Amino acid sequence: MKLYYHPLSGHSHRARLFLSLLGIEHELALVDLAKREHKEAPFLEMNPFGQVPVLDDDGVIICDSNAILVYLAKKAGRSDWLPEDPEGAAAIQRWLSVAAGQIAYGPAQARLITVFNAPYRPEEVIPRAHAILALIEAALEGRNWIAAPGPTIADIALYSYVARAPEGDVDLQDYSRVRAWLKRIEALPGFVDFQKTPVGLAA
Repeated sequence: MKLYYHPLSGHSHRARLFLSLLGIEHELALVDLAKREHKEAPFLEMNPFGQVPVLDDDGVIICDSNAILVYLAKKAGRSDWLPEDPEGAAAIQRWLSVAAGQIAYGPAQARLITVFNAPYRPEEVIPRAHAILALIEAALEGRNWIAAPGPTIADIALYSYVARAPEGDVDLQDYSRVRAWLKRIEALPGFVDFQKTPVGLAA
């Protein structure tokens, strides 16, 4: 397998992290976002949306980080990471939607301001980040993982941008359950770190 990625992309990191946790051999192909390689013809032929990551599994092209997580769990036959029962599968989908919604428009956008100088308004995105962090904090009451008794792709989908929220001036100090959950993910065999950037509260 080949993963087209960028090391500062949280979407890329969640795909790379899950490949490593599953122990799947893969090649990393850097897409230079600064040079806008993701908007050039060779890359757009794989993903017309012009976004990383993209997974190439011997000619089978999977775009979108959450879709890659689902694909990998299904291909590996890992129902522990992606339950097959209706209730379990629905619980996962709920949090994948959060990763694509509130996480993307909260902590991810806050970090885009400081890391990539994106034209978002901190006074809008930082409160959105705290709103979803408070919901995750509440969801973790009495449990170690977000959607099931053990880790699932829901945890992986949420991890990267929550872990690096301080880079976007989003303080995690008030979220003790979230911080403990991050450490549990980081203790999983095969964990690979998300490249740090010394900006925001992480400066």
